[in-house]
Amino acid sequence: MRENFSIRLISINEIPEVTNWARLEGFSPGMDDLSIYRNTDKQGVWVACLDNNPIGSIACIKYNSSYGFIGLFIVKKEFRNNGYGVRLWKHALEYLKNVDCIGLEAAPERLNDYAKWGFRKSSITNRWKLNGSQYLPLRNFYKDQFHSFKVVPGNKISSEAVLIYDDQREPSPRPHFLNDWLKNSHGNVSAIVDNNGMCHGFGRIRPCVLEDNEQGWRIGPLLADTPPLAELLIRELVGDLDTQILLDCSNLNPYANYLLSSLGFEEISKTYRMYKGIQPTCPMNQVYGLACLELG
Repeated sequence: MRENFSIRLISINEIPEVTNWARLEGFSPGMDDLSIYRNTDKQGVWVACLDNNPIGSIACIKYNSSYGFIGLFIVKKEFRNNGYGVRLWKHALEYLKNVDCIGLEAAPERLNDYAKWGFRKSSITNRWKLNGSQYLPLRNFYKDQFHSFKVVPGNKISSEAVLIYDDQREPSPRPHFLNDWLKNSHGNVSAIVDNNGMCHGFGRIRPCVLEDNEQGWRIGPLLADTPPLAELLIRELVGDLDTQILLDCSNLNPYANYLLSSLGFEEISKTYRMYKGIQPTCPMNQVYGLACLELG
C-alpha cells in the first residue's frame, strides 16, 4: 500500500465528484443530498486520498450518543483490493465507537463482511420504482374519505409539528438533518394536517441522478398514519411527473408492499438494514419511505 494515503474531511468542491461516484454505483443520489449529509455532521463525511486526490468516501453520521449511521462507502474501482477501503471503514468505526447503536444498509453480497465487524441483520429495505404518474391507477374516493384532512405544502405547517411527528417514528431524533432535508430548494414537501393543524403525515420528493445519467425523482421520507393517507401523499408528490420515481421502504411496515404494488410501483432491488449495538425498537408501520439509504 502506498504511504501517501490519507483520510480527511470532504471539502465542498469535492461533493460533485463523490456524488458522481454514487451515481455510477447505482445509488441514484438526490440533488444536494451529500451537502445535507455534510451539514448534518460536519465531522462525519470523509474521503480517502492518494496524493490528496480523493479515491474513496464514507459518511459516518453521529446523530447523538445513542445513534449513528454509516453510508456512502465507496472506493473507486481502479483502487479496490488494496486495503484502502478497510482503512476508511476502520476510520468510520473509530469515529462512532462511543455511539450505542450504529446502522447501515448492506447489499446482499456484503452481509457476511459486515457481520464480521459485529453488525447483525435487522430487516430488508426494498427499492421501488414507478415509471411516471401515468401508471398510477385512477381512484375517486378522496373527497368522501378525507374530509377531516387536507394536504398542505411543507411551508404551511410548523417545523415543530413535523419534528414531533417524525420523532415518534424514527430510531433517533434528527432535527438538524430533517430541517435541512425538508427546506432544501430542490423538490417539494407535502404534509397532511387535520382541522386543528395537527400533522398526520409528510413526505418529500426530490430530483435525483440515475445510473444512466438521466434525471429521476426520489420520494423520502414518507410517513403517514394510514395507508390511504400515505397514498394521498404519494399522489400529491408525484403530481404529473412522467419520469422514473424511486422510493425505499422497510419490510417492517406490513402495509407498504401491498400499497406500493397496488399503485403500480415495481420492486427493483433490496438491501439489508444491519445494526451494531443496541438495536432500535421504534415501530415502522407508519414509515412508507426512508429519507435516504446513506443516513438511515
